[in-house]
Order: sequence, then structure tokens, then C-alpha cells
Amino acid sequence: MIKHASTTLLSAVAVLAATFVAAPAPAQAVPTPAPTSVTIAEVQGPGFASPLAGRAVSDVPGIVTTIRTTSPRGFWMQSAVPDRDPSTSDGIFVFTGSTAPTVTPGDAVTVSATVTEYRSVGSGETAATTANLGVTELTKPTVTVRSSGSPLPAPVTFTPFSVPSRFAPPVSGDIEQVRRVVPARSAQEFLEAHEGERVSVPSPRIIAPSNTFGDVDITSKPQSDGTIHGGAVLSSYNLPTGRIKVSALDGSKPVMNTGDRFAGPVVGPLDWSNFGGYVIDAPTLPAVVSSGLTPTVASRVNDRDLSVATYNVENLAPGDSAGKYAALARGIVTNLASPDVVAVEEVQDNSGAADDGTVAADATIARLTTAIAAAGGPRYDHRGIDPVNDTDGGAPGGNIRTVFLFNPSRVSFVDRGKPSSSAATVGVRGPAGRAQLSVSPGRIAPTDPAWKNSRKPLAGEFTFRGRTVFVVGNHFNSKGGDQSADGRFQPPARSSETQRTAQASVENAWVRSLQAIDPRAAIVIAGDLNDYQFSPAVRTLTGSGAGLTDLIATLPRAQQYTYVYSGVSQVLDHIIVSRSLRPSARYEVVHLNAEFAGQTSDHDPQVVRVRP
Repeated sequence: MIKHASTTLLSAVAVLAATFVAAPAPAQAVPTPAPTSVTIAEVQGPGFASPLAGRAVSDVPGIVTTIRTTSPRGFWMQSAVPDRDPSTSDGIFVFTGSTAPTVTPGDAVTVSATVTEYRSVGSGETAATTANLGVTELTKPTVTVRSSGSPLPAPVTFTPFSVPSRFAPPVSGDIEQVRRVVPARSAQEFLEAHEGERVSVPSPRIIAPSNTFGDVDITSKPQSDGTIHGGAVLSSYNLPTGRIKVSALDGSKPVMNTGDRFAGPVVGPLDWSNFGGYVIDAPTLPAVVSSGLTPTVASRVNDRDLSVATYNVENLAPGDSAGKYAALARGIVTNLASPDVVAVEEVQDNSGAADDGTVAADATIARLTTAIAAAGGPRYDHRGIDPVNDTDGGAPGGNIRTVFLFNPSRVSFVDRGKPSSSAATVGVRGPAGRAQLSVSPGRIAPTDPAWKNSRKPLAGEFTFRGRTVFVVGNHFNSKGGDQSADGRFQPPARSSETQRTAQASVENAWVRSLQAIDPRAAIVIAGDLNDYQFSPAVRTLTGSGAGLTDLIATLPRAQQYTYVYSGVSQVLDHIIVSRSLRPSARYEVVHLNAEFAGQTSDHDPQVVRVRP
């Protein structure tokens, strides 16, 4: 409820009269705590959670700074005079529920309300299990406008040196148990100390493409953790700390790519995003200055080199648009320079995501190879193995799998035997120095528990210029179920790592069995490993570099990324080569998706040229 000061006395008399008439006999009275008159800083408190949560407060003074008329409706207000305690915020959100706020910026108000710690929850989560941080709010408010036209409190400017380089507080567990944040200690504490306040980031760089809601990630530390195109690169489990999301309250949805800039400062109250992470809710956004980012193009291959690529095509189904197929084809032909072999991940079956028992994917593959030929590329042949229905993860009914595309005018696929079922295991045999697969194509240990509800690695034997090359296509277990790295549980539980590390162990053992027969075997391991270059899974797969090299780790730090999530440029996709191929390997990540708002897939492909 919102009221003006001129009505306060009359309303108070009416309330007192009603209370007097309705009051029970003293013997039956149930005492209730009187509302507490406090400041915004006292409501916010020095920690992550309010010390007054659940209590009624009265006459909390503030200046209205920003209005939100869409759900969750309400307004932000801020103390006219800060309390000088760096641990406490002087701003707060007042939630007005189904009623749009009638105050305007510059109104000096007092608010009587209940202090609430609001926590957004996702599907399958509860307030107790979600990693989202709570936001201190005033709910069920009675708002009194004391005056209008007050100047807005000056925003807190986030300079490149404001936010600490450490991301999380040095605690283990729920950081909301921290009783007093130390803003100079970690990014999470710094941002919590300014929750609800007007903040400003001067002309910030955009570090991730805008999403369909128009939200975008920016950085207040443009000189830290930068990628070659202006993103924020992940090199360890300590997240880049300058990241802040931006959302426009006026509903505007500018299309932005990584590396673009805002022409002026982004100003607005600091909030917690339902997508995770802190967000500036800006009333309006400045104009966007384009960086002119264009997709990268791989260098042309020497005829004597074998080129092998990997590309996650994001749930490719026969029913996808002609535009998606054409864009994927251009990416393979033009940007990847028509590789000799492509390990393609996330190929769905012929009925797409319909859970109807279909497992064959020949229609999906045919449409892709036809599009590639139409784009001027080779007429690719393909090999793959259909999974058992609904056993390999992904969208139910989609039956995503890895498929090899190959240019038969450049390489030959060695078809050997035929697996009796999708559960058949590919082995390695042959005399010393002449390893061969027991079946080709085949799947590596598909019945091992490590691959439960996950894609099984596809192994194939190829011949290039008379030399045998073994290629393994991968799509390891997803990160589903992990706690948000931006959230309140620190360090976050990465439960999915356990399965990926087990998968890496199984595959590494298979590779070692091949190398035991032929130590100089030419091996290329490619695909979406769903994990970082420094992760336990990747270290396990490469044997910490013993006999296998993860090529993305050989690039300069600013180039080590294939995927962008929540403003973080990170590695999920890899090409790993055996020792015999390392000296000749020329490797490139081809950035044509992850940094662009108009992306065909959420992954960037990559390619290596080797001379077996």
C-alpha cells in the first residue's frame, strides 16, 4: 500500500480506533513484537542475509531511485546519507506484489514492511537446495511519500580496481553464513555490500553475446582475463571477477556480440539475476558500439596434411530450419576449410526429440551432408552406431550421438566387421607395431557404468596416404546437476565431474592398450568433453600429458575457449593427439558461434592438421 503524508494522521486515527474496538481482554492478549524503526543499512546488515529477516520494520527512510513495473514489481530506494560502514548496503528493493508502484524516482519515502530474504528457485530446486543467493527485500509494504524531487544518490562507480581478483570468500560451505562481508576480500562480498544500491560501470565492454531476453554480460575489469575477442577467459576454478549481468528495465533488447561496448555508463540498482549472478537493472541502456567481430576462418590445408575437426551441432534434427543446416554447412566448408574428417556431436535421430522409439539418424545426416555439398563442400560419407533408445542422455527421445563425416576422396574408412549390437565393445589387436581395431566403427566399453545415460565414444580406423589413423569421437557427460559457480555454495559441488573422470579413465585405458601394441600409433581424440583443460577428467584422459597432448592447452591463454556461459569464455571441446602427431600438429579453434548473438550452435568448432 502506498500513501502520501497528508493522509497519514487520518489513517492512523482510524487504525487506532479499530484496534481499540477489536482489542481482546488483557488476559487473552497475545503479545506481538512492535515494528522496529531502522535504516536501510540496518535492514541489510553486514552479512549476506539480513539480521532482521522475518521481522516487521517501520518508517524505513529512503529516496526512490528506480521503478520496476514488470514482475517482480516494485522499486528500489536508497538512503540519502550512507552509513559509512563498507559492509552494509544503503539500497534495497521494495516488492509491491501484483500492484505496480505509484512512486517516482526522487520521491523521499518511508516504508513499513516485513523484511524478507527472497531466493529464486529453478526447476526441481527448493529454497534450501538452490545455489542462488538471497536478496533482502521489504515486502507487504506501506509506503508514505514525504516529498518529491529529491536528487538521486550518486551511483557507486565500479572501476577496474574496485572488484577484488578473488571470486569467493575464503570459506567452505554456504557463504550466507558469513556474518560480516569484507568487500575488499572477494568479488561476492564486494557485490553483496552494494546490493540494491545504484552502481555505474563506465562504458563497459560486453563479454558475452546478448540472449533472447536482451540480457548481456559486461566486465568492470577490461584489462583482466581478456580473450582475443574481448571476452573473459576461464583459466582456473577462480572465476573472472569483473563480470556483471545487465538487464534493461525498459524492455529494450539490443543485439550485442562479444567485444562490443556501451557508448556510455551502465547505471542502475544492483540485483541478483534469476539466471544466476549479480545484475544491474538499468532503466535504460546506452547506445552500443560494435567491435566489428566476424567469424574466424581456418587456414587452408596442405594436401599432404590430414585435417580432423570436431563440431557440436546442438541437437541437430531433421525438422530444423533450412537456415540452420545452411549455416552449419557454411561453417564446415568455409570456416573449417572442409576438413577430411569431422567428429559431429549432438546428431539427433530421424524423429528429433519425439520419444517414439526411433534411433536411426540417416535422415538427419543426409540432410547435413546434402547441405554441405550445396555449399561447395565435398560429398561427405559417414559412419556411426545407433544407440539403444533413451540410454545416451540428451533430450528424451532425441538419442543424440557422435557421427564421423569424412571426405572419401581424401581418406578411406576401414570397415571391419560389424558390431552385433550397440553394446558391442571395440577392441585393439594386431602384431607389434601394427595395431588395428577389432571392429570399425565401434564403441569403447559401452556397457561400462561410466557411460550410463551418456554418449559412448565412437572409434574409427582411417587410412590417409597409406598410413593408419585412429580417430575417437566423444561427447562426455554433461555438467547437469552441478551447483552454480556464481552461487552461495563455495566451492560449488561439481558432482558431474565424477562420471566424466571415470569416462576419461576408461578411454585412457583403451588408448594405452592401443599404444601398447604400437607406441607410435597416430591417434586423434576429438569432441565435446564437457570439461575444462585443467579439469581432473581431461588430466585423466591425457594421462597428465604422458603420450597424449590436449592441443587447446598449447594455445596462448587468451585463445583457450570454445564456449561462453554466464559471461565466461571457457573450454568444453577438445582435440587431443598422440605423441607421434604432436610435432606436425597445427591447431585452431574457429570462433563462429559462441561469441555471437546470432549463433547456429552454442559451441565453436576446432580443427587440427597433422602429418601421420
